[in-house]
Amino acid sequence: MARPIKETPVLTGKDAVRFVHEMKQNEGKKVDPKVRERMKQNFSKLQGIQQF
Repeated sequence: MARPIKETPVLTGKDAVRFVHEMKQNEGKKVDPKVRERMKQNFSKLQGIQQF
């Protein structure tokens, strides 16, 4: 039987400030097209072998 999923803790203090700062730094960045293509290929491979 599956274990229950715990609630995600709320970030506070220094952790919250660091998280917001990092989000703002990466806001306009895009993934390299080569990396994106590799990710799509890996996703397709995983879809082909999945079994539910």
